[in-house]
Amino acid sequence: MCGIIGILGQHEVSPQLVEALKRLEYRGYDSAGVATVDEAGRLDRRRAVGKLVNLSDRLVHEPLTGHAGIGHTRWATHGAATEANAHPHRRGPVAVVHNGIVENFRELRDEVIALGMEPESQTDTETVALLTAWHMAQGMDAIQAARATLSRLHGAFALAFLFEGETDLMIAARKGSPLAIGHGEGEMFLGSDAIALAPFTDRITYLEDGDHAILRRAGAQVFDAEGRSVEREVQQIDVGSTRIDKGGYRHFMAKEIAEQPVVLGDALNHYIKGDRLVLPEAIDFRGVDRLTLVGCGTAFYAAHVARYWFETLAGLPCDLDVASEFRYREPPLSPQSWALFVSQSGETADTLAALHYARDKVARTVGVVNVGTSAIARDADIALPTLAGIEVGVASSKAFTCQLAVLAVLALKAAHDRGRLTDAELAAHLADLRALPALLNQALAVSDECRRLAGWLSEAQDVLYLGRGALYPVALEGALKLKELSYIHAEGYASGELKHGPIALIDRNVPVVVLAPRDELFDKTVSNMQEVMARHGQVLLISDPAGLELGGHGVRAELRMPTGGGLFQPILYAVPMQYLAYHTAVAKGTDVDQPRNLAKSVTVE
Repeated sequence: MCGIIGILGQHEVSPQLVEALKRLEYRGYDSAGVATVDEAGRLDRRRAVGKLVNLSDRLVHEPLTGHAGIGHTRWATHGAATEANAHPHRRGPVAVVHNGIVENFRELRDEVIALGMEPESQTDTETVALLTAWHMAQGMDAIQAARATLSRLHGAFALAFLFEGETDLMIAARKGSPLAIGHGEGEMFLGSDAIALAPFTDRITYLEDGDHAILRRAGAQVFDAEGRSVEREVQQIDVGSTRIDKGGYRHFMAKEIAEQPVVLGDALNHYIKGDRLVLPEAIDFRGVDRLTLVGCGTAFYAAHVARYWFETLAGLPCDLDVASEFRYREPPLSPQSWALFVSQSGETADTLAALHYARDKVARTVGVVNVGTSAIARDADIALPTLAGIEVGVASSKAFTCQLAVLAVLALKAAHDRGRLTDAELAAHLADLRALPALLNQALAVSDECRRLAGWLSEAQDVLYLGRGALYPVALEGALKLKELSYIHAEGYASGELKHGPIALIDRNVPVVVLAPRDELFDKTVSNMQEVMARHGQVLLISDPAGLELGGHGVRAELRMPTGGGLFQPILYAVPMQYLAYHTAVAKGTDVDQPRNLAKSVTVE
């Protein structure tokens, strides 16, 4: 969620820290700060609320010097977005930055207060600094004090410690939240992910859960959860793949929507060769009696679509759960079942915890992730990359459609393994999938009409989205996108549920977005749409030419979609959901790429 950067360098690190934090802005934040140790060993910090430009301005007037430093972008959990609550937190000779939540911080806070140390903030993180400073006051050195503090912490965290008088020392610790070490020439780096480290190095070590590391410019020594010195792999990353720019677009999200035909094609080419599916040998659904699908937010809606495909194509019963409920519901799981976890970042705290709950109770766990080095990718029995590339916009677009593509491939593999599809039928479905990049390219043409409709939608207080079958989760996703980006209240419903309550909301001021391709459910959806129009609801009908010809009479507006896609039309119909939300947000003047209160990677509960 938050962003961490640490540098033991050869040059002034303050500007480097700020530039690295800019690469982590996509994760979402509401305050930022840096701390440095200068060449005389003096520890100091600067913090600011709001965007990084505010921190940059402060550093112009109150510069920090030093070749060692840590930086942080904070998304508020404990305590409001104020300078006092911003990171780094400092007490005496120690400064700390932290992602995650220290669950027992109240207990620890009471302890340090009883020891005569009064907190200056509302955060759980400051307790880490206070406890470490207390240990040092009792005669421990920096490493001993950090270790003594870490042994007391419960919860999920990524931590970086910096110490006064220590110009060549940084301590890192990871439990739950991701953290990576970057290896340079006479320099060492620390970051929440490889994106922050890419300008400095292409050699990365990912800390495992429970690890802590002692960093000096000469290298890093890593210790596992038992305190044993361990070797962790140094991986070479593709720096080009971490490149972040808008490519001439006004917003990252606009660029990422436009990239979908290409990245979807890349994903499909990875998993489909001619009329053959290419998946790990362990992906064999024969003997699987049930599938559990788990995700959060947009990833959950991708899993929701996939449930229709697995049950319709493969006849495989599916349970669907949001990760935050699944992990505490303690559902009974069959040892013949599989559990599938969908996550863009692969670090989503609830989804990762759900995976850990399930992995000893099912035959196989599968992670569908966009980051191949993430915790979910490492901890699942099988990791399937979605190959969407870096997605900077907080509201997911290309990651969603690539998740759907991989899930569609899995559903077809399940259907074929279970004898529900002949080779000829499989080839026909694969042809539908391979046609999607070209159809998506055509679908991008709805952008101009969505821009024109944005003025109407931006004036609404409530918007309803309706869909049937596998288009119902796409309606849910469309409503989520509008809420995320424009802050307009929106809800998605299964079309047939309209008359069971939501129809009470209909009047001439409520736009109703209807997803209705000309398929076997079209007539029923149009019937529901007519119920809306009879009550003066203003309908935006999204359909193909045949659907618009049959059902478009009397609607307020239309969006024309290309014909095709077969069972995989949800991938195609994601595009107008994205563009409606994007252009409405632009019309309202909200922050498209970094909506308020949201973070890209949710690594806390």
